[in-house]
Amino acid sequence: MAKILNLETATTNCSVSVSEGDATITLKENNAINYSHAEQLHIFIKEALEKASLSFSELDAVAVSKGPGSYTGLRIGVSAAKGLCFSLDLPLISVPTLESMARQVNAQEGELIIPVLDARRMEVYSGVYNKDYTEVREVKADIIDENAFAEYVASNKVHVIGSGAEKCQELLKHPNFIFDTSVVPSAKEMAVISHQKYQDRLFEDVAYFEPYYLKDFILQGKKNN
Repeated sequence: MAKILNLETATTNCSVSVSEGDATITLKENNAINYSHAEQLHIFIKEALEKASLSFSELDAVAVSKGPGSYTGLRIGVSAAKGLCFSLDLPLISVPTLESMARQVNAQEGELIIPVLDARRMEVYSGVYNKDYTEVREVKADIIDENAFAEYVASNKVHVIGSGAEKCQELLKHPNFIFDTSVVPSAKEMAVISHQKYQDRLFEDVAYFEPYYLKDFILQGKKNN
């Protein structure tokens, strides 16, 4: 089974895992108040591999969380992943950040999962997933008001999770909403996605791959200041 190094740096959680097949076998992470990726990421990579009793030469691929998320955090993770892929001649796999977050919820039939990452003011980055973690609506930036996600909550329980859930909870009062502000992106949940992409040979171009910043939305927000 493929052995994959998974890197998650989209938020303040600096997270590294090693997976074999679709199972996470080691995990090293620290969700600090401030970003610590520049100092910790390569240390965590070394420690995760040592705990798995693996060397770099035994890896089959490197996977990285592709965003959306922090510009600086994503750049650090992608730069590290690219460097490893270049030096070790390994394929690069990108994992959607919000999908891996959704996989922290065990939803029931008919329920939906909406991971939300805090952006600025009343903005969040969000996606909508069903209980099988299939994308129901594409990832985009939303401005939260009392009508946000109304089309999903009318007839379904909806799990709103992540750093943006607190601002959502202030305005979204429908009883079908279930909020969890404690969920952060973690390399632990990347294993299933990176393994499937490895099997399907869905690799990124190491030279040209860039994180998914939702940059156009951020620039538009600056114009309104």
